[in-house]
Amino acid sequence: MRCPFCNYHDSRVVDSRSVDDGASIRRRRECPDCGRRFTTYEKYEETPLVVNKKDGRRELFDSKKLLNGLIKAFEKRPISYEKIKEMADHIERELRMRGESEVRSEVIGELVMKHLEKTDQIAYVRFASVYRQFADVNNFMQELQRIINNNENKERSDANHENP
Repeated sequence: MRCPFCNYHDSRVVDSRSVDDGASIRRRRECPDCGRRFTTYEKYEETPLVVNKKDGRRELFDSKKLLNGLIKAFEKRPISYEKIKEMADHIERELRMRGESEVRSEVIGELVMKHLEKTDQIAYVRFASVYRQFADVNNFMQELQRIINNNENKERSDANHENP
């Protein structure tokens, strides 16, 4: 790699470390000509993921947009930024593991809702109210009732497993 200081045509690696949970490598390099050190990052090249929107438009997947949507859903909730970022990364990994170069926006929305419902029901309802475009309070109440029923079923199931 060319030295950014003196433009010498080569450099040597003095240290390499894995970063971002193994998704990239941080390398410390030294120029044999001027002796200065600099840092480079090596990351595998991902194929672009195209999102097919409801209105027929297509756009590149934007992980920042996903993260911002999650941050908005978790606003004023006791969930750390690190946990939200981890969730966004997990959702993106799930999308990429499908092995498809295009994904419908509905698939992303449902995946987000699945993760939100498991993590924080208030954040889930916030996201669902926008995503599902509840027409009125009755739609909102139906979704809340579904969550309540799921919680009651889960509690019964957990109690049955504790008391065989």
